[in-house]
Amino acid sequence: MILIGSIERDYKSIFRVNSMESTKILIADDDKKTRDFVTAFLNYKGYQVFQACDGQDALEKIELNEVHLVITDLMMPRVNGLEFVKKLKAMRPEMVIIAYSAFGNFEMTSSLLKAGVFFYLEKPFNLDELETHVKRGLEHQTLQSQSFKTRPSIRNRSRIQNIIGESEKMLSLFELIEKVAASDSTVLIQGESGTGKELVAKAIHDLGSRNNKSFVPVNCAAIPDDLLESELFGHVKGSFTGAIATRLGRFEMADRGTLFLDEIGDMKPNLQVKLLRVLQNKELEPVGATRSKKVDVRIVAATNQNLERLVATKAFREDLYYRLSVIPIMLPPLRERKGDIPLLLDNFMVKFNANRQGKVKGLEKDALNILCHYEWPGNVRELENLVERLCIIKGSGTIAVSDLPEKYVGRRPQASSEPQALPDAGICLNSMVEEFENRLIMQALEKTGGNKKEAATLLNLKRTTLIEKLKKKKLLPGEALTSSR
Repeated sequence: MILIGSIERDYKSIFRVNSMESTKILIADDDKKTRDFVTAFLNYKGYQVFQACDGQDALEKIELNEVHLVITDLMMPRVNGLEFVKKLKAMRPEMVIIAYSAFGNFEMTSSLLKAGVFFYLEKPFNLDELETHVKRGLEHQTLQSQSFKTRPSIRNRSRIQNIIGESEKMLSLFELIEKVAASDSTVLIQGESGTGKELVAKAIHDLGSRNNKSFVPVNCAAIPDDLLESELFGHVKGSFTGAIATRLGRFEMADRGTLFLDEIGDMKPNLQVKLLRVLQNKELEPVGATRSKKVDVRIVAATNQNLERLVATKAFREDLYYRLSVIPIMLPPLRERKGDIPLLLDNFMVKFNANRQGKVKGLEKDALNILCHYEWPGNVRELENLVERLCIIKGSGTIAVSDLPEKYVGRRPQASSEPQALPDAGICLNSMVEEFENRLIMQALEKTGGNKKEAATLLNLKRTTLIEKLKKKKLLPGEALTSSR
């Protein structure tokens, strides 16, 4: 077993170069030893590998060369890993990216997945594990590339008018919806509850070539496990107790149309296997049937769960995940697009005024300010429910701060000069100070691309002091490859 991050032998004595060089991979890392080591391994496995010393160098080389997959470190000078991923995805949205780092944490992993990283590895990692993800990534790239070959000619916002927003994130989402709709690939929509996943799925259907056929939604979490198979695939008469007649499943109802599988993360493993078979073979077998049926359905799936984590814990099949996420769409929570809140408020107010012949004119400035600073854990759905409630109770006039429920008023933004209130139950001061210090250290390392000398300067520390802190806090596992800097 060979681990990147704990190299003890000369890489040149381990691997021989193979002449099969049809697939092109780029590795970006400012540590030459790591680049050469991974390059030698991938050459041996039959891949042609380009090298880049940082994110900017990688972007320039990708513009000049055909590249099928990118492997990148996160801590790099000039353009660091996360910035590189965002710029690369803007330039080549179909590109499959595998990222790695010795300084990983949940927040960083989440940011990378949202930015479009296919898989994230923590150093030290096993080279066999890297090869497995390279193979899966290339399969994924083959499936995905067809979806991005033709830019759509559709520019009709009227068909996605139920999705409201003018922020940069929403405009990017509208563009992606139009692009995705022009293909027939499977789509995986991820986002928190209340962000509008079904609206996005319906917009993809309406803008696509299947819009004259059925859009069939199924909530996998709302149907009991023992009934979901019959609900999806149908059953024949007498196949189980209560099957008094043959019944079509949702797949057949959606034939030549779109099937929307909501809350796909709740599907049990036995059904995951059957769903994978339908995706691969384009045919299904109703419960109790002896023959398979051909079916032509576009699948759009959605979940508010972290499927990558479910895959890691074996709760969700890895091969099904890759089949579903040919085109992944991550919906932003409302707290990340607060500039859209006034627009959403106006839209919902018009809607509920019309339904009840109400005369609510709008919100006072202070009330609007409170709602714009609220974190909205329930997202757009919570906002819509609040507006409906306010329109019913207020009836007419302008909504003031006194009209808002206490939970919104109680969380109005405090001036930055005000100290944080100490809870009645008290706090663990040492833990909070430790967490704050760890966060600042990680931010400094990210800003400097992992360069400890520059990070120490940002923190007004000696380099040796910073390294001791990293070792003591176990933020630097073992003797990482960047420890010399």
